[in-house]
Amino acid sequence: MREKTVPSPAGGDSRRNFIKKTATAAAAVATLNAFKTPVYGQNTAPSTGRVIGANDRIVVGFIGVGPQGTLHVNKMVENADKNNVAFAAVCDLWEKRRAAAKAVIGKDDVKLYDKYHEVLDRKDIDAVICATHDVWHAQVSIDVMLSGKHVYCEKPMTRYLPEAWKVLETVKSTGKIYQVGTQGCSDAKWQKCAELVRAGKIGQLVLGQGSYMRNTPTGEWNYKIDPDLKADSIDWETWQGPNVKKRIPFNPDHYFRWRKYYPFCAGLLGDLFPHRLNPHLLATGNPEFACRVVAIGTKAIHTDKNTPGTPERDSPECITVVSEFPSGYSLIMISSSVNEQGLEDVIRGNKATLHIGASTPRVQLMPERPYSDELDPEDYQNLLPVEDIGTHESNWLACIRENKQPHANIELAVRGQTVISLGEMSQRLGIACHYDGETRALKDGSGKQQEVITYGTLPLS
Repeated sequence: MREKTVPSPAGGDSRRNFIKKTATAAAAVATLNAFKTPVYGQNTAPSTGRVIGANDRIVVGFIGVGPQGTLHVNKMVENADKNNVAFAAVCDLWEKRRAAAKAVIGKDDVKLYDKYHEVLDRKDIDAVICATHDVWHAQVSIDVMLSGKHVYCEKPMTRYLPEAWKVLETVKSTGKIYQVGTQGCSDAKWQKCAELVRAGKIGQLVLGQGSYMRNTPTGEWNYKIDPDLKADSIDWETWQGPNVKKRIPFNPDHYFRWRKYYPFCAGLLGDLFPHRLNPHLLATGNPEFACRVVAIGTKAIHTDKNTPGTPERDSPECITVVSEFPSGYSLIMISSSVNEQGLEDVIRGNKATLHIGASTPRVQLMPERPYSDELDPEDYQNLLPVEDIGTHESNWLACIRENKQPHANIELAVRGQTVISLGEMSQRLGIACHYDGETRALKDGSGKQQEVITYGTLPLS
């Protein structure tokens, strides 16, 4: 399914309408530019932040406390004593969500903000969890690190690939600990796979497969719309993001169901894919940048029709991505919101194959027939911990204290984002994406140079 650019109609508006539209657009741009002006910009020296010792309490702030952000608040509160953390601030554009998060934390001294830079100005805050919608991930992450704070950012790490490189550069320049929210990377079975691959137990990598599947008859992400959200209760222009080109008037459907719409999210590629993709990349033992990505997306069931009043989604209901890596390894990943039957997680080598348990903490190593005299079958069971957001948060906090790289660190995150972004580009434009991770050069199947899509590249962006 290819997205096409629609040419502007011939003719034009009347002079009066043209002036009116121009003035309105200029005002909107001025508002956005005022908000985009970073507190921690290029002309400001990055703050180094506090050096945190092994026994020091880490003070945490939250930016974005919708459903996913609220889950983080709950998990952090649940594990507060174990992780030796305190909570100082909650930021969200909607007052109702700010208040709800503070009630969960249960501390009167937790301050509430509607502008995230005010959280970053707090010298007593050491680390921030960013759970905004996707278009804010890059800017918030960069500003958090430049303010001297560590960041845990929900997946996907960014909306588009060019932003991911900027986040990578900021991590390297500030030395802050960055974790992307693919909690499967803290699951011991994926760590065991990486260990076995690095040890040469399955030979050279050949082919992997994995999936993340759902079946939602009423349309995935058609969450309930809270009638308390009104146009005057939120800064809508700010919510839409600093770089989104397709601006729309206040729309509760887009606010609560933003994952359906391309200006804010890549759909299945942005929401479900990272949960399987990043662990699979980690399991290779030496994650590479994809050198070729091809994707096919379909939208044939039209599940949104079963939720009256909501527009049809921009993104596919089912998508398949095939990625090739410089070593010769290929990875097949599928995701669907209209069928639950997925692929077994498998990593094939030329000497043996790893079968990764779906609902069990288990990895089985099965030798290939020609190598059965050389290798014995192995069965690793009760591999703990299992996938859990709280475990992933704890890994991030421990790495802050130890100045170590977390399980879903920036190097893994940017490689995962490369597959996601190139997959989106392949699906929307109907091309094969050939990529060089060192030069960042992109070509199509014919060898023609291509620009990586970003804000404003396509009509729905």
